[in-house]
Amino acid sequence: MSTPADTKFMPTKPLNILHTSDWHLGRRLYGRMRYDEFEAFLDWLYSTISAQKVDVLIVAGDIFDTMTPSNRAQALYYEFLGRVSKSCCQHIIIVAGNHDSPTFLDAPSNVLKFLNVHVIGTACEDLNDEVLVLDDTDGAPHCIIAAVPYLRDRDVRSSSAGESMDSKDANVINGIRAHYDNVASIAKAKQTELAEANQRYIPIIATGHLFAAGGKTTEDDGVRDLYVGSLSKVSADMFDDGFDYVALGHLHVPQRVGGRETIRYSGSPIAMGFGEAKQQKQVLLVQFGDVKNDFSEQKSASNTTATSSMPQLTDTVTKIEKSVEKAAKKVASQATDFMDDLFGFDDSVESDAKEESTVEEGLTQTGAKLAHQQLHDDESRQMQVVSLPIPKFQKLAQISGDLEFISQAIDKIIQALDASESVWLEIIYTGDDVVSELREHIQAMVDGLPCEVLKIKNTRTYNKVLNQQQISETLQDLNEAEVFERCLTTHNIPDEQKSSLRNAYDQIVYNLQHEDTQAE
Repeated sequence: MSTPADTKFMPTKPLNILHTSDWHLGRRLYGRMRYDEFEAFLDWLYSTISAQKVDVLIVAGDIFDTMTPSNRAQALYYEFLGRVSKSCCQHIIIVAGNHDSPTFLDAPSNVLKFLNVHVIGTACEDLNDEVLVLDDTDGAPHCIIAAVPYLRDRDVRSSSAGESMDSKDANVINGIRAHYDNVASIAKAKQTELAEANQRYIPIIATGHLFAAGGKTTEDDGVRDLYVGSLSKVSADMFDDGFDYVALGHLHVPQRVGGRETIRYSGSPIAMGFGEAKQQKQVLLVQFGDVKNDFSEQKSASNTTATSSMPQLTDTVTKIEKSVEKAAKKVASQATDFMDDLFGFDDSVESDAKEESTVEEGLTQTGAKLAHQQLHDDESRQMQVVSLPIPKFQKLAQISGDLEFISQAIDKIIQALDASESVWLEIIYTGDDVVSELREHIQAMVDGLPCEVLKIKNTRTYNKVLNQQQISETLQDLNEAEVFERCLTTHNIPDEQKSSLRNAYDQIVYNLQHEDTQAE
């Protein structure tokens, strides 16, 4: 009779799982609608599912950008599910993220399950309902999914009067750990039972939507802390070793967690802000059993870059190429447990340009088609993880410098575009000269060109804000925390009172962000 210790030495039936997350359908960029990009991505994803013969698709949270998605965002979602349900993909697993309304996702779940779409929006009272045994086309068990959604604090702890912030945070973390431990126990019990009955190994795949300790974010990606306080970032040891793979969502930068090859964020499929424009977006193909696809020749260092088969910007200014080369070397030398799978991504691209002017964008990569990368291969467990790069469906570029550099950079970028292409720009003016009517100057540079300036930032103007000088500023330029800080300054709140007011404000904002407006 098989035991839990020896089941992993059993043969594993071939299984292809595709891990993606953080679609944020309906998200805007500086007010600009992006439905064409979302539609293009979903078309590409559908084609990829067919090309890679995917058996199970996992979407690890934040399907929508808000809890009240638009009709068009909903249409993209349901049309995609309908198309995939008729493809080779046998099961779709969807768990809610912190941006999603749990009740909105759960509402059609009883209908969607007839399409083999399994939706877990709300943490289940009976944790057995979060452990799904997925069958193959022959009715035999294929894998076990521990489908854990984003866990709100009310799902994992009970509040008590007079509870301190540190105590609340610790209770949240303990609650999340207990939730995963209990789900793992249920899944492993099912695994042992199924292995004995079928005489083969049944892998367990867990999902999660959370912020792992040490996780990498970008400045304008819209990722916010999931819990109020400082302790609420979970570590890799929270996940039971019995999980063969953990498919995470929430962080938009593709990365592994705690040095664990099988605990990964797939990242967002499109750049959510200009800070993400340099990233090569990806989905992750997790393969079990006798893998037919051999990616060993394509395995390369973590800083390897390539381009999509879609038209890409080619050579730009020499200084930009040098900066990208520097960034790649910097990533290679500073690789950590949380960054070593990134494709040429770094916090800031250094430049040899005067006054450290830069062009930061993900479109300077040149060469052959983007190649699949084998990130992990465990022959003993008959498992591999492969990164499938996603084409860029809308070109973005962030230009930082004085007026002369900005003008030159725009010209170089436009020259590299194909006839049918356009680019969205974010301009950051960092020159020393005071430029009146900066917007008019920038607009004159791009007039008649296939590009659109979505945002202009003037660092000299921003410094005036810090010095409380006269400034013309809109709410679009600020997030809720910055607005609150402006109020504290305007009303001359004493420093000794600011800390308690910030804590109270953070709690209010947290409650608003986590209130399910779709619930009764």
